[in-house]
Formats: sequence, C-alpha cells, structure tokens
Amino acid sequence: MRLSARRASVMPAFLLAVVVAVLVGVSAACGAEPTVALKGDTASAAPTVAGKKINTGPEQNRVRAEKVDSIAAQVPAAVAADGRLVVGYSGEGAPPLNFLADDDTTFIGVETDIAQLVADVLGLELKPEVSSWENLFLGVKSGKLEVVFNNVTVTEERKDIYDFATYRIDQLAWQVPAGSPIRQITKPADIAGLRVSVGAGTNQEKILLDWVEQNKEAGLKDTEIQYYNKYGDALLALKSGRIQAYFGPNPSIAYNIAVSGDSRIAGTFSGAGPDLQGLIAAMTKKDNGLVKPLNEALNTVIENGKYKEVLDRWGLGNEAIPESQINPPGLPRQSS
Repeated sequence: MRLSARRASVMPAFLLAVVVAVLVGVSAACGAEPTVALKGDTASAAPTVAGKKINTGPEQNRVRAEKVDSIAAQVPAAVAADGRLVVGYSGEGAPPLNFLADDDTTFIGVETDIAQLVADVLGLELKPEVSSWENLFLGVKSGKLEVVFNNVTVTEERKDIYDFATYRIDQLAWQVPAGSPIRQITKPADIAGLRVSVGAGTNQEKILLDWVEQNKEAGLKDTEIQYYNKYGDALLALKSGRIQAYFGPNPSIAYNIAVSGDSRIAGTFSGAGPDLQGLIAAMTKKDNGLVKPLNEALNTVIENGKYKEVLDRWGLGNEAIPESQINPPGLPRQSS
C-alpha cells in the first residue's frame, strides 16, 4: 500500500483573516473535550476563560517577573551583549499558543507570555522574530535566533543539534467534525482508509507516518495524508469534507472547538508516543551555554507562581509541569 500526500495552496490573506477571527475563543484543559464554556456572542464578545475575558488587543499587560542577578549572570556574553533575547515564533500560529492580536500585527499567546517571563528573569529585553516553522530550526542552528518558544516537542533527533528546557506537557489531539461517524481515534487501525491532515515536519507527522506503516504491515487500508501550511487551511478542509480528521496540538484544537462548536476531539495522544509523556520546551543551539539559565529562569517563575498565572490566563493550567528539565528523554528516533 502506498502513502499518498498532497500539498495544498496557501490561503489568501483575506480568507486567513476571517479564519483567525473565527479562532478567537477559549482554551480547555488538555486531554479532554473543552471544559470552559464560551461566554457571550463569539462574533462580538472577547473570549472568556474561567469567567474572565482575555485581552486580545496588542497591549497585553502581560504577567511580568523580576530579574534574578545570579541567573542573569549565567547568560552567555554573546547573548547578553546587546541586552536582548531574540525569540523565534512561527507566523503560522493558532490560539491560544501564538496568534495575532486585534491589530493583525502583534503576536500574543501563552508562548509569548512565557518567553516574556524568561526574558525578565534574565534581565533582557524580549525581541520577537516571526518566521515559518521550518526556519525556526534553521534560525537557531545559524545563531540568528537565540531561543524558540513555539510548541516545540523534545525529540531524540533534535537533541543532536539543539538543547531544550521544558515548560509544558505535550498533548496531541484528533479533531473531527461534530457530526462525524468517527467515534474515536486511539490506535493505528482507527485511521485506516481515512483522509487526514497533519503539519509537515512536526512530531505528530512522525507519529502518524509510523501508524500508517503499522497499518501497511497489518494489511489494512491506506491512509491519505493531506498537508496544509496553516491550521486555518486544515479547518476549511475539515469543514468541506476534503479531510475526515486533523492531527495536531491539543491546545489549539480545544480552543477552536470551544469557539466554533462544529467539531470535537476524537482522541488524545502524548506527543512523545505511547510510552512517554511528551514535553514542550524552549529550544536553543546545542552547547551555546544558554540552556542552563533558561532552565533556571523557568524554574524561578514556576516556583514564584508567575508561570501558573500565565497558563491559567490562557486556560492551559492542566498542561503545567512541576519543574523544568534540561534535555529529558524525547520522542524516539524513527527507524530507517
């Protein structure tokens, strides 16, 4: 059986704006259907989490932290020289992780908020740099980006080139239309014969390709994989019936479901596979000396409660970790 893949064209700018507007809503705890109700008319009201409206304007009034001199002193001279922490984000963001504010220019979300806390502890000015998903990795490798906060999962292959300081658990989800006959997707056989979508170059793509290979060896029907550049494109494909399911980060999917109400979660999965809880981490160039102060900064805001304030603000409290780790076990290497 042959794996088929089709690349979709990029969504026109005006249509993307419509999709981004639709995505303004509320996040839910990972691993389950959204548990936070959306308040008011989604076309006119601000998104609400736990009874509090989220500010989606460019002026965020972010949770801030104090500089810790002993940690700031550990920042490599090459990073500290200009007084800025250059942080990479993907321009393909989706709420509540990283998305455009009401001015369609400023990126906001849980990733930018956590990056701000870390920059504060290190005594550095946060300097955001937006690029494509693929260029985030190239940017860190080349030194153009000093660190990336963008829902990056720790993998054994990535650890060969990058260092990681963890800050959230990694939970993936399968999204299907509300009226879909697909009741659950929890194992490889559940996607046999389906048309599905996943982000290229992501850890969930690796998991999906492994499932397809297992089905091939078991003599099950082929799975058609369609790739889209943005989550909004995949949503349109799901709504139109071009795909039957989408496999992606649980926070973005739960957030979208809470707003639109026209889809549901059919199953969740650890970002590191069935035998390991996946972890999301700040990514920096290997052996550049930055990972230790990043790790200590994250543990500082975990301990003082600022970290919890940020996660709760975006409805991601259940994705919190008790302690940041440096280069923990990650998604296993793919067999060749």
